[in-house]
Amino acid sequence: MSVRKSNKELLKMILRMTLIGTLVIASVLFTMFSHKHIWSQKNVLDPRIASSIVTKKITAKRGTIYDRNNTVIAQQTTAYTIVAYLDKGVVDINGNPNYVKNVKATAKKLKSVLGDEVNEKALIKIMKAAKKSGKSQTELGAGTKRIKKSTMKKIKKLNIPGIGFIDAVSRYYPATPYSSNLIGFAAYDEDKQSIIGKLGLELSLNELLKGKDGKEQYQQTVDGSKLPGTTKVIEQAENGNDVVLTLDSSLQSTVETQLQKTMDNEKAKSAWCLVMEVETGKVLAWASYPTFDQNEHKEIPSYQDAISTSTYECGSVMKPFTYATAIDTNVYPYNKTFTAYQFWYDYDANTGKIVRVPNGTKTPYPYIGDALGANFGDITFDKGLAFSSNVGICELLANYINYNQFSDYLDKFGFFQHVDTPYVDQSLGVKNIGLPTDYLSTGFGQASSITALQLCQGYTAIFNDGTMVRPYVIDSIVDSDTGNVIKKYKKKAVGTPISAQTAKEVQELMSHVTDDGASGERFKVDGIDLLMKTGTGQIYNQDQGQYDEYYHTSSIMAAAPADDPKVMVYYGLVSTNITGYSAEPFKKIMRDTIQTYGISTNPTNETQDAYESWETYKMPSLVNHTVDYAYEKMKDKKVHYEVIGDGNSVTSQYPNANVTINSNDRVFALTNGSKISMPNMTGWTRKDLTVYWQLTGISIKTNGYGKVTSQNVEEGTTISTDTKIELTLE
Repeated sequence: MSVRKSNKELLKMILRMTLIGTLVIASVLFTMFSHKHIWSQKNVLDPRIASSIVTKKITAKRGTIYDRNNTVIAQQTTAYTIVAYLDKGVVDINGNPNYVKNVKATAKKLKSVLGDEVNEKALIKIMKAAKKSGKSQTELGAGTKRIKKSTMKKIKKLNIPGIGFIDAVSRYYPATPYSSNLIGFAAYDEDKQSIIGKLGLELSLNELLKGKDGKEQYQQTVDGSKLPGTTKVIEQAENGNDVVLTLDSSLQSTVETQLQKTMDNEKAKSAWCLVMEVETGKVLAWASYPTFDQNEHKEIPSYQDAISTSTYECGSVMKPFTYATAIDTNVYPYNKTFTAYQFWYDYDANTGKIVRVPNGTKTPYPYIGDALGANFGDITFDKGLAFSSNVGICELLANYINYNQFSDYLDKFGFFQHVDTPYVDQSLGVKNIGLPTDYLSTGFGQASSITALQLCQGYTAIFNDGTMVRPYVIDSIVDSDTGNVIKKYKKKAVGTPISAQTAKEVQELMSHVTDDGASGERFKVDGIDLLMKTGTGQIYNQDQGQYDEYYHTSSIMAAAPADDPKVMVYYGLVSTNITGYSAEPFKKIMRDTIQTYGISTNPTNETQDAYESWETYKMPSLVNHTVDYAYEKMKDKKVHYEVIGDGNSVTSQYPNANVTINSNDRVFALTNGSKISMPNMTGWTRKDLTVYWQLTGISIKTNGYGKVTSQNVEEGTTISTDTKIELTLE
């Protein structure tokens, strides 16, 4: 490089440094004479400006939980924490005094809005103590943190001097109760200063959902707000991942409604339902009752999930596995008969055999009878399953299946073992077949304990031609910022406990459970052939040291269609009503499952209106098109098409383009109009209401379960985010 060129570069550097120095000096002189920051134009002598630099956490956004159609199940929302400003020097943005002048009056006004959530005397005590210690501001404790936006607005309207709000975060569940024990809930943890999973998937997925907090520094004013132009990000926050579940919100809503009816009508202690795809193990609905409000979660009636963490003696729904064992080991007594009613027996220690003896013979073992003392006489083993004969099971286990075979097949079907369902808490149950009575009793679902999740996994082998698949509830983990799928869950075969031929034979036996006079007759669904097994189980009372005299489990396992099972429903309850409980909740769940999955049915008087014109479509893309264009795209589809707003073009839609929709689905199109009219919501489900809230931001208060039967705002009334909409569901 030449000397001349080097001198030019040096001159440029000197000029740049001179310019920078001049700007710095100018900035200092400007501030000295104008008392303003040159960039923010903020008065440096403003009494609201604090002298300290604040380092604050940037809270990462907790990931959202969605159903399989991207309907929100759980999400982070903005909440508000009440702050009382106590220093007389605190002024509002206009320079007017803004501090608590009268502590008692302030507490009374807050109490008028917050009600039982706060203690008026406690509010007074907190503010007086803060004043005495010289604090310029204070939070007000329990009941005043993370309040809803609607509550914040009510307090603002009171114009209480010195009362302000700090933005906070909370976890919100739009459709609660929504599989409350499975999903669980997350809540703000004061110690960790963030939203933390406390129960269910919110807890087990916490590390994936919570994200990583960042840090920022800024200069703070006396009233706690940031001084503009002073914020510096030290560490960027990383938002949590989203979770997409396999659950279907529409079907889940049906299940929640029917289980609540079961609890109320049958005075049940508990109830449960699991709906699953047979071939994949994908869970479409999962519910355990009694349940709780995930937004409040003040009272949780049971921390046990009746499907995965509660073990029980399942009763006769176990019998098909005993039959499958006999068939698969080539010992099933085709066309042979046995004498039902009572099974009296003894045990031969020399041969290791259980021997049936004449009725009334005294032995060390209690006889085993058919349920409710039923006497079916001499029947085939095929009819033994249809009629749910306990004696038929005893005959199979005593005279055909040997002990080791039965024990091995229980293991092959996955009982008493952990089910590979990711992130779901589980119990194992107990295999109790050591004594003759327990060995026989296990064959019809007593003595040994399992979980409903294990039972459902085992049944996939029967319904799925011998291949057993694990149930799963998580479809995918998604990066919330990019939308990229981090992990995808798919079908997973976990064994082949029986042959395809055995599975087909058991299916054939189960198809007769709904025959006239059989145990499942009253549960058959007109228009569709089902595979079914009913069950009634005794409940061991630990306190009494014996089986409960009054309460029993009652359950129904069913799959459809019978000739090629695609979906399965397991519904159950614990009550004193052993045989007379209503079949309607199960039938309603099964019908809606069939409709959701798109299984064709044979029209009947009961189901013709719902299923005769069953059709499926691909949802068209409506966004950025005119309202007229959207109408033309939707007019030939047998769905309920709802247009929101008085605009001329569509800005958002539900479901998204290319999603499969079915007859009678409710479809929404949000327009760019500023005026929204109250629709007639009669017949809407909780899922429909959730979608409407998400699209409009208009909150809705609901009472009851099921579908909307009445609304407090008249159809056609102009509504906004301030409108108080209350609906009754039945």
